Amino acid sequence: MLYIIVNAGFADDVIEIVRGAGIRGATILNARGGGTRYESFMGITVDSEKDMILCVTDAATSERAMQAIREKAGIKTPAHSICFTLPVDKTVGVDLPEERG
Repeated sequence: MLYIIVNAGFADDVIEIVRGAGIRGATILNARGGGTRYESFMGITVDSEKDMILCVTDAATSERAMQAIREKAGIKTPAHSICFTLPVDKTVGVDLPEERG
């Protein structure tokens, strides 16, 4: 499972990037940041809005997608993307290609 966290409004751009790396589908969730960087407006603390993109794919495709994200929408871009992977043991209702390798 590839998890990608981006600034709100950049999810569609990042999905196009990962599609180019071979990922066929994704789920977008709205989220908000809980880190140490907060903005204050008239004495009210405002959390930064984020989009979380979840993609179930094989390890090789995840690696290609992560490299493309780093190059085109990484932490030093306005999208401010971070990503990580976690293993998936089983799926139901998801058509995945066999792991190559």
